[in-house]
Amino acid sequence: MKPGPLPQFSLSARESVETELTRKLLDYLLSGVMLPGQRIPPERALAEALGVGRAAIRNSIKALVLLGLLDQRQGDGTYLSRTESDLLPKVIEWGLLLGQHRIADIMELRQHLEVILAALAAERRTPEQLEAMRGHIREMEAAATDYERYVEADIAFHLAVARASGNEVMAGVLSNAQSLLRVWATRVIRAADETETSLAMHLPVLDAIEAQDSEKARAAMTALMERAARRLRRSLPQPAAG
Repeated sequence: MKPGPLPQFSLSARESVETELTRKLLDYLLSGVMLPGQRIPPERALAEALGVGRAAIRNSIKALVLLGLLDQRQGDGTYLSRTESDLLPKVIEWGLLLGQHRIADIMELRQHLEVILAALAAERRTPEQLEAMRGHIREMEAAATDYERYVEADIAFHLAVARASGNEVMAGVLSNAQSLLRVWATRVIRAADETETSLAMHLPVLDAIEAQDSEKARAAMTALMERAARRLRRSLPQPAAG
């Protein structure tokens, strides 16, 4: 099946061309004219249709590849990813990699949210919830260099902490961001090419929650979030010099 006709674009000056172009490409990819696993039009065709340079197209495609929305296959083209049904809308909703200011806002939101959740979990967790957290840490240890398995256990740990906070609203915000967390964690782990240091940063969080020490839990999660944010920033493509 061939993709549908390319939309006509009118790029404004309010956002950078690449940022708005990425948004327009997302609209096209999610409009229903393409199916998961289908190859997108080549860069040349996209550039001609949009009236922009191929370099801008290439950078927008890279951003969507980093999001996990597109899959680049060496020598075979770029395809719309075959992903779980909720990945696309949730990642788009959070807007990761669609603008440097938005990235900073999302990082700040996650850092503050997870620190508060960890402190509350230390105060309110039940023995059953603590055991669930221990189980996720054991799974992270067992995953070792199986990065996909590690990331899933990592996300499960953070969601278990959120549930143990007893605050359903804040826990719900984090739960709704699972797709974002998966993209974030996968990118950080693959960039580091190891899991040992990530695991070591999670252990003090678990210890503090076990000890029901909210201040230590807050400090441990702050250190974990700050380190993850630094590693994510280093892994992101830097804006081109103007």
